[in-house]
Amino acid sequence: MTATVQFQTEVKNLIDSLKGICSNYGLGNDGDEYKIITQVFLYKFLNDKFAYEVKQLNPELAKAKKWQKAIEALPDEDYEMLTLQLNADTAVLQPQHFISHLFDIQNKPDFAKTFDDTLMDIAIQNNDIFSVKTTGGSKEPLFERISEIVETAERNAFCKAIVNQLVDFSFEHIFNEKYDFYATIFEYLIKDYNNDSGGTYAEYYTPHAVAKIMASIMVTEDNIQDVTCYDPSAGSGTLLMNLAHAIGEDKCTIYSQDVSKKSSKLLRLNLILNNLVHSLQNVVRGNTILSPYHKDDNNELQKFDYIVSNPPFKLDFSEYRDDLDSKENNERFFAGIPNIPKSKKSSMSIYSLFLQHIMHSLTKTGKAAIVVPTGFITAQSGIDKKIREKMVESKMLAGVVSMPSNIFATTGTNVSIVFLDKTNTDDVVLIDGSNLGTKIKEGKNQKTVLSEAEEQQIIDIFNNKEVIEDVSVIVSYDDIKTKNYSLSAGQYFEVKIEYININVNEFDSKIKNFESNLNQLFFENKTLEAEIQNNLKNLSL
Repeated sequence: MTATVQFQTEVKNLIDSLKGICSNYGLGNDGDEYKIITQVFLYKFLNDKFAYEVKQLNPELAKAKKWQKAIEALPDEDYEMLTLQLNADTAVLQPQHFISHLFDIQNKPDFAKTFDDTLMDIAIQNNDIFSVKTTGGSKEPLFERISEIVETAERNAFCKAIVNQLVDFSFEHIFNEKYDFYATIFEYLIKDYNNDSGGTYAEYYTPHAVAKIMASIMVTEDNIQDVTCYDPSAGSGTLLMNLAHAIGEDKCTIYSQDVSKKSSKLLRLNLILNNLVHSLQNVVRGNTILSPYHKDDNNELQKFDYIVSNPPFKLDFSEYRDDLDSKENNERFFAGIPNIPKSKKSSMSIYSLFLQHIMHSLTKTGKAAIVVPTGFITAQSGIDKKIREKMVESKMLAGVVSMPSNIFATTGTNVSIVFLDKTNTDDVVLIDGSNLGTKIKEGKNQKTVLSEAEEQQIIDIFNNKEVIEDVSVIVSYDDIKTKNYSLSAGQYFEVKIEYININVNEFDSKIKNFESNLNQLFFENKTLEAEIQNNLKNLSL
């Protein structure tokens, strides 16, 4: 077992231990458990990141038997100077914030209050960099008081159990690890919190295969510098992390918006783990469709170089539907706004609004990849067709990949990925990947998993514009117009008729064989009919 794999195992064991503590205090699978697990994990990560950074700045601290005691002994001026030299992505801690300090005072009265006060003090002192904004302008701090989730009489013991779990573990060995390590850890960390919101799995986590395919098709150049990446329905940020990793974390700035408070918290954690703290100020919680937050210097909606999104497909937005139907939104929602149905308002097609918002938010050379229900690519009328017409007429459509069914474990809706590229001058790639993947059971659900080879196959076909029988086609924008703007690869596959040369005798033989089979079927039919009639007569007696 390599050191990296060994440490991944140790981190997962730590996460399991924290969940075990929650379970022991009646919080297992509770709606608040994710707050405790993610915040405690983040506290530990920031504590150890601070230790790692100060030891890099002052090697004497690294030599000390107990670095915490050594740093406490520094004069105030030296301590302040040390913290001023820290990288901007490192939270500044004071000695009373260290986990080791809490460990030493765990038997003092009101320890739970001290624990919570410590988290809140760290949040306040680092609010400028680590808070998340809302569309209303307020800031959501890094931490909340977590012991108050537990029964009053059990709070001290609960916080002591957490500190005792954290004190002997160290992240200091892994700060040089790269994206794949943290992606694995993050996925494990939030795996129990993906599907507790009414089946909206995509809100929190998009399958890695989908995220990888999207990023690998969008990012094919090596010299990308200083670009903006945006997700208007970011969830926990899986798509953005894959995109940033493909471009280079130091070569892009992340922007996001999501209405979910939980998603914003998970995204913040994801950004911190993946060395994207510089983008935290662009994480916004709020309704993208109703109140898009990111604006340019002219107070116009900001344009982005890269946009990825796995938006919710259906949602009841009847409450604010009419507010969207304004002159201000005419250009953004060019294809229209879905009407409010008389019943089943929860089936309102909100993805079509996200699609229009994304098309409106691209720069003149922008690229986008959006997960849509496969029904979108063939709808014969309405808003969906108008959107496809715009994609084709403006020549921003680069291609479509139809994914296998059940690629998302908790939804039976077939999905496709639409790729937009405003610099596309060539034809369009349409891929039918519906026959790829291996079906497995995940809990009560069936899921389709793509192998790495299959993921790479889709990426290569798209990027190399390969034509493979019954899998992919290359079509022109005019071809798509003649097919009523259908983006389904299957409608462009060549229909093949096999011709066989036979002589007269062979032809007669086949016809006689057909007649014989047909007569036999007629006979069996009459026999069955007679049998049914007899049975009916018996019943009437």
